[in-house]
Amino acid sequence: MDLTSSSAIVTGAASGIGAACARRLAALGATVVVADLQTDKGEALAEEIGGVFALVDVTDTEQVGAAVRAATEIAPLRAVVNSAGIGWAQRTIGRDGTLESAHSLEAFTKVIQINLIGTFDMVRQAATAMNGNEPDADGCRGAIVNLASVAAFDGQIGQAAYSASKGGVVGMTLPVARDLAAAGIRLSTVAPGLVDTPIYGEGEQAEAFKAKLGESVLFPKRLGRPDELASMVVECLTNPYLNAEVVRVDGGIRMPPK
Repeated sequence: MDLTSSSAIVTGAASGIGAACARRLAALGATVVVADLQTDKGEALAEEIGGVFALVDVTDTEQVGAAVRAATEIAPLRAVVNSAGIGWAQRTIGRDGTLESAHSLEAFTKVIQINLIGTFDMVRQAATAMNGNEPDADGCRGAIVNLASVAAFDGQIGQAAYSASKGGVVGMTLPVARDLAAAGIRLSTVAPGLVDTPIYGEGEQAEAFKAKLGESVLFPKRLGRPDELASMVVECLTNPYLNAEVVRVDGGIRMPPK
């Protein structure tokens, strides 16, 4: 799929995997809507790549819709990457055995709202806009890639909320792709492993921690780089025969219980 003279939306685009995806899409000729809550970083990236910034909390359906409208006003919306998400770590029951120390229901709900419901809301709104596009030679009107995680398959101790949210993203891949097929819209999911993003912090201690984490990767024994994930995301968007698939990009890691 040719993205020249089209628009694209990337959620969570101000940093990490999202930023790498935004840069690659811009290099392919798309005008990217950088959708994020981090205004300073988002505006800077948008200026860098010739895109536009949209302040988007993916749990706010009006803000999601505004980002879609902003994209369609620029050019036909043909690519969407859902990279916005948060993590959470807490055991289901607390060490002292009291309900007060059990997993926060509020936190569980928030993770699901952002990682799963927010992803689906962008999919449904963006796909509705894509449905009005002129199809290409393959009949394709657009493509969407959702970011899941290997935690969807190898969830660790304390990852009930995160794994449930990413498992939901994986689980909806096939049915949503089937829904969108009639409109000529492809949808796939990329499941990253351990990726070197700002979540790990900066400095000597952070680098030592990341090196230790990398030892658990099958090969190469290091954390993944955002651009390596972005490469697969762009392949999913542009390869006309890639659809309804979940692709792990993880160096072969299989996460241990903890």
